[in-house]
Amino acid sequence: MSRTLSRPERIAWARLARTPRIGPLTFTQLISRFRTASAALEALPRISKLTPPPAERIEAELGAAEALGARLMASCEPDYPPLLAQLDAPPPLLAVRGDAKWLKRPTIAIVGSREGSGAALMFAERLAADLGEAGFAIVSGLARGVDAAAHKGALATGTAAVLAGGLDHPYPPQNLRLHEAICERGAVVSEAPLGTIARARDFPRRNSIISGLSRAVVIIEAALRSGSLITARAAADQGRDVMAAPGSPLDPRARGSNALIKQGATLIESADDVIAALGDGALPLRPNAIGPLFDERSEPAPPGLPGKVAALLSPTPIHVNDLARLLEAPAGVVAAALTELELNGQAASLPGGYAASSGAAFT
Repeated sequence: MSRTLSRPERIAWARLARTPRIGPLTFTQLISRFRTASAALEALPRISKLTPPPAERIEAELGAAEALGARLMASCEPDYPPLLAQLDAPPPLLAVRGDAKWLKRPTIAIVGSREGSGAALMFAERLAADLGEAGFAIVSGLARGVDAAAHKGALATGTAAVLAGGLDHPYPPQNLRLHEAICERGAVVSEAPLGTIARARDFPRRNSIISGLSRAVVIIEAALRSGSLITARAAADQGRDVMAAPGSPLDPRARGSNALIKQGATLIESADDVIAALGDGALPLRPNAIGPLFDERSEPAPPGLPGKVAALLSPTPIHVNDLARLLEAPAGVVAAALTELELNGQAASLPGGYAASSGAAFT
């Protein structure tokens, strides 16, 4: 169920989301099990040694966001970006500055080289402008080069920038003027708390939000090892269309994007190509993945079950339903045991630390 949170509910939601070692997947499991963030916070001391931030810290963050002209948006709320809400474990909390309506428009991501060629920069700006005229909002990462060119091309029609750091620490400094223009005419988004300075390890997560916000990702000039290819991989994992503009085989900046085309990415040379590739098959929108209210409540894991689950884990991924069959226990109870293992820090010491409904590692 999707609804706007009251301020006390928002504070509880943010406290749980900002608790160290609680990522999107664990957050989703806790909300699914306890139904509300407040109930999950009350249960946390019983099932883990994790300490959520005090309510005063969240109050201060809410106040700082409001002073900046921003807001903290929970993943259960109706104005949360619908494509991002489709993910199995969407970011629980987004800080948004600007007009969030652009995040609900049909969206295309355009990303590429920070040191793009002149031809690539011109193409990115023209492609963004043409897609904007066709009704799409353009999403990118505010980086130098292709990202900045795409934002500039879409300023008049709608663009959203995703930051790796907090909204009050835009990066890079060369794009501060562009950042302010997007805040005034588009939207700037970050998963990070205010005050966070972006580190190298924060950019892959930023890239997955860029792709998660978008129906398709277009790569323009990307080296073989680049953040743009991380975005392309995230897009493929999320079921988004991956497209790439071909580049010269003599230019190392185009080797990654050319490789994507060899691997099956759609070759595009214009906005018409992008629109034709999308066809009429827009991603179906479904209700937000998580919210304060659920029809079912998982039972607590009985004593001893977490240890039995741990004994079955190995470096080979196993589906939670298979664990449930082996243990002859309800899947919800097994999922609760997995959450308890992670919150207690035991997942990292398990052989491989694998077991989740998606077959992925704990997150």
